[in-house]
Amino acid sequence: MAVAVALAVVATTGPSTVHSGRADSTDGPELAGPDSTGGPGVDPRPERAPTSAVSWLAFPGGVFAVDPLGRTVRYRACDGDTGRVADPAMRVAAGVARGEVSTGGVGYRYEIPLIGRSRGVVEVVRRHRPPAELTGVVVTDPQPPTDPVAGRRLFPLSGELARVVADSTANPAGVTVRDLSGRYGHQQIAVNGAFRPKAASVIKLWILVELLRRVDCGQVALDDGVLVTPADVVDGTGELQHETFPQVVSIHRLARYMIKYSDNTAANVLIDHLGGFAPVNALIDSMNQRQTILARKMLDAEAALRGEENHTSPDDVVSLLGAVWDAQILAPASRDLMIGFLREQTLNTKIPAALPPGVPVAHKTGDLPDASHDVGYYLIPGSETAVAFLTAGPIATGDETVRRMARTVYDYLITPPDGAYEE
Repeated sequence: MAVAVALAVVATTGPSTVHSGRADSTDGPELAGPDSTGGPGVDPRPERAPTSAVSWLAFPGGVFAVDPLGRTVRYRACDGDTGRVADPAMRVAAGVARGEVSTGGVGYRYEIPLIGRSRGVVEVVRRHRPPAELTGVVVTDPQPPTDPVAGRRLFPLSGELARVVADSTANPAGVTVRDLSGRYGHQQIAVNGAFRPKAASVIKLWILVELLRRVDCGQVALDDGVLVTPADVVDGTGELQHETFPQVVSIHRLARYMIKYSDNTAANVLIDHLGGFAPVNALIDSMNQRQTILARKMLDAEAALRGEENHTSPDDVVSLLGAVWDAQILAPASRDLMIGFLREQTLNTKIPAALPPGVPVAHKTGDLPDASHDVGYYLIPGSETAVAFLTAGPIATGDETVRRMARTVYDYLITPPDGAYEE
């Protein structure tokens, strides 16, 4: 059985780009390269700085998203959400989107580079108030590496992962890896990064981020209580189903259980507390994560039969994990709390099972009869890395594919640049 595999890497020199066979790329048509393995096919010549079809500006308390192809923007922060606003007069030139929109009596003037790690600005103009200027870093997917030379040292890993994916004939798979430590210049690589299986419990990461974003905004307190009734209780993974209801459960415990035990009841209660699917999908849209959607609650079989399904992709997962790590969507305290929950994960048959005992990881699994995932952070000192391993097909063989991908990444990370394994 032939398996098609799409590999992707991004390397920049001021910055420049190398791509390989990336059918899932959102970059412009000028972004093409002959190879993604770091071998002789890599063209080292500087190229134009890559621009993304979608970018968002991170600033304290919010984001400003720009889609230059669709000519739309979205402001989403503690003080409100414009939704997607059309700006047909948007000007796009030299890798920068500029424009001005007005909605709800508020004006937004923006100048957003479409190149990750650049600085952008949004001026918010309200009646009877001085304009507020919001500046911050531009986020794209993927972010350009900070050191292209160091980034090239990660390229061979994509070839190794492609072989694992190709060998997984029973389970279509995708993987995205981003260096967070700087050892590899914050390089991102992917094999089938736009692969879009059912999200399973990986979707709970977005529920948690939207919750913690509201905590940062002062709209929710972790010690707030939520009344949980017997009607809220569902089975599957989790601990709350074994308790007696009705009872009031704190937001903190619901959030922690949703991750630590992958608690389905906690996830569903938090969805309701946040106001349903729309706020979580607004978060996803504001970060321009086009492959991800929350369309049903956990274990809602009737919704699944109607075709209402949660989906995501390795690229979208790593986009979220990277933004959390860099404190671009959450305040540092909320970021640390989220990573702490992920470190407490009790479902450890995939990434942790593939690694030597004691390797520090913070992760979230996803399991369905036809999907097996594990995503999160390798917290190896000096080699911190965000990973997303997603599969479709039978869960048993999917678990094994995830473990093989997880070990492949680990073995590469503990190999120093000269190729000799560290003791």
